[in-house]
Amino acid sequence: MNLSVLHRTAFYYSSPVVDSVNTLHLQPRMFPYQKTLSALIRVIPATRLQVFTDLYQNVTHHFELPNPHSKLEIESRIHVETRPLDIPDEARNVGMAGYDEESLRERIWPYLQDSRRVWKVPSIWRKTVEVVEGCESVFAMAEAIMAWIHADFTYELGATGVKADLEESFEIRKGVCQDFTHVMLGMCRSIGLPARYASGYLYNGRLGSLVGAQSSHAWCEVYLPGGGWIGFDPTNNNLADERYVKVAVGRDYEDVAPVEGSYVGAGQCLMDIKVEVRRN
Repeated sequence: MNLSVLHRTAFYYSSPVVDSVNTLHLQPRMFPYQKTLSALIRVIPATRLQVFTDLYQNVTHHFELPNPHSKLEIESRIHVETRPLDIPDEARNVGMAGYDEESLRERIWPYLQDSRRVWKVPSIWRKTVEVVEGCESVFAMAEAIMAWIHADFTYELGATGVKADLEESFEIRKGVCQDFTHVMLGMCRSIGLPARYASGYLYNGRLGSLVGAQSSHAWCEVYLPGGGWIGFDPTNNNLADERYVKVAVGRDYEDVAPVEGSYVGAGQCLMDIKVEVRRN
């Protein structure tokens, strides 16, 4: 499937600001099941973009605007080719013993540890043990956790703040895709399943059956021995198939925020975001 994404973020300041410093995760690298055909990032006021690869191999852009400005606009246009998931039967059926290989444990170690938004919580561990009872494979455990969150949580804009962590989301059982993903990360890691945060976009198609396609989206990826990183979307109770455009991965939202920055200045800042995903 060929998909094009437009992501435009505009910041309007009530009085001019200076020394704006920003980091972007808006351009995808090559992933299994996904090929980047083109990518363009535009910033107004015009400035030089520095490009580098971060700790998690994400394509990362950085720029600075020292001079006064009253508006900042960041626009990303990407074109990708996605392919249907093809998970081998052995990967669907492998159990926890599949993680015993020493070289594999080295690669997945960062995604078993606590991070800024996700850490081990006894009550979450107890619920996870209950949810995965009777599941013999890693895939079945991840699927059961995904389905439980989808059934037990309510998708509600504004229920949590942008800085919400998994404990807050787990307590109120409400939130958006970012919150659902943090909860699934915490549940998976609590029982030894390596899990990472994936950010990107959704193609909803004409039927409009997927939640979260109107903006950037997030889902959880679990490493299946013999199958690699596979996406589980608790917001939609769906595997991340060819309708998903993946941009960046990390331990939690802090590692993959599409736009993150700071500036010097007083007054109010209004933010406007536009996301369009279409099939070519």
